[in-house]
Amino acid sequence: MIITITGFPGSGKSTVGRMIAKQLGWPFYSMGDLRGRMATERGMTIDELNVLGEQQDFTDKEADAYQKKLGETEDNFVVDGRLSWYFIPHAFKVYLTVNEDIGAERILEASKMHEREDEPKYRSVKDAKRFIHDRIQSDAKRYRQYYGVDLLNLSFFDLVLDTSNLSLEQVTTHILGAIPSLNPPVSP
Repeated sequence: MIITITGFPGSGKSTVGRMIAKQLGWPFYSMGDLRGRMATERGMTIDELNVLGEQQDFTDKEADAYQKKLGETEDNFVVDGRLSWYFIPHAFKVYLTVNEDIGAERILEASKMHEREDEPKYRSVKDAKRFIHDRIQSDAKRYRQYYGVDLLNLSFFDLVLDTSNLSLEQVTTHILGAIPSLNPPVSP
């Protein structure tokens, strides 16, 4: 079984993905981390890499080929990535939403706790919201251009969950409880 997690920035995708993988004893892969390393190696932020990706498809195609291969050659793992559900269609597909103010607050707080070289430095919630908006627009443009995929079409997902008022533990429990193969029916 493979679990893919995607959603809005600040919804908890990576943290929840790591928690689920740890609980199940499975590997965890992050396409955001992979693309972040690509950006850092080029002396760019992730947002600068995304803008470059609107003109040069290698910025997405390398990560996409990697996750497609994972889905074809491995089992029992968790992956977070915007298009993981698309490249691993046989996975249990989770989409996490979040109120944009709450997501921006989470991103701002996370940036204060640990600095990622590929992330811009956010000065305020308003600043983080602007970056989130720009990132979603760039992602949507690239995925439509390269794959004909509507990033905001939630009909492809097995579970859509709003994390705005849930703890990370509640989100993790809800996801694990929604996966039929992890929760076989009890016979009377």
